[in-house]
Amino acid sequence: MQSLEIDPRTKLTIVLLLSTLSLIYNNLYTLLIILTVSVILSFLMKRNVISMFLSIRKLLPAMIAIALIQSIFNKSGNPLFSLGKVVMLTDTGIIRALEFLLRLTVIIVSASIITTSSSREIIQGLVQWKCPYEIAFMTSIAIRFLPVFKEEMSDIVTAVQLRGIDLQKVRLNEKLKIYKYILTPIVINSVLKAKELSAAMEMRGFRAYPCRTSYMILKMKRIDYIIIGLCLGVVVFVIIQRGA
Repeated sequence: MQSLEIDPRTKLTIVLLLSTLSLIYNNLYTLLIILTVSVILSFLMKRNVISMFLSIRKLLPAMIAIALIQSIFNKSGNPLFSLGKVVMLTDTGIIRALEFLLRLTVIIVSASIITTSSSREIIQGLVQWKCPYEIAFMTSIAIRFLPVFKEEMSDIVTAVQLRGIDLQKVRLNEKLKIYKYILTPIVINSVLKAKELSAAMEMRGFRAYPCRTSYMILKMKRIDYIIIGLCLGVVVFVIIQRGA
């Protein structure tokens, strides 16, 4: 099946809409509908949805923690598990944990839509939206370097494990010390990369002139206008519904 080719500005509109809706609504069924739409759009844009869902498994401990916290400190809901007189788990706590998981999944899946466009296309899309070039470039750089920092973090953790340290079996206070040593080189590398990038930008005359020209000019197609129109329709519907 052919991938859905749309303008980067349309993708940004979709991501903003889906992420905002997932934060506004707290209903499980509504969040499931939003997640379904996000998955369908990601699939149409040839994203590997299965691998994304497999990576979300790491959020399960956080979901269990939220369920316990909501159950202990929130008195609403029917108790499902108790230790003496202390209620440890309620149906409300489980619902809140599921809402958290669905909300975060929507944000991750919808954000993957924007990765189908190159950083240059994202910059140009923001510039043609009258966004200052400096802000557009900064956004693109942030997106570009996230995988780099993730890879560096993985390499450092692997180096720690090769020295015979099992992070899963280390006590909490020792684990915090280890993570402090892990984060230090990452912060230093970030500063060094920022300095090198700044020098490279100055050598190429970044901000030398007030106006910039571009060979790439994005043009919206009919499908882009249809999708943006649908997004605006959803926004109007949400405003009317929430106002009522």
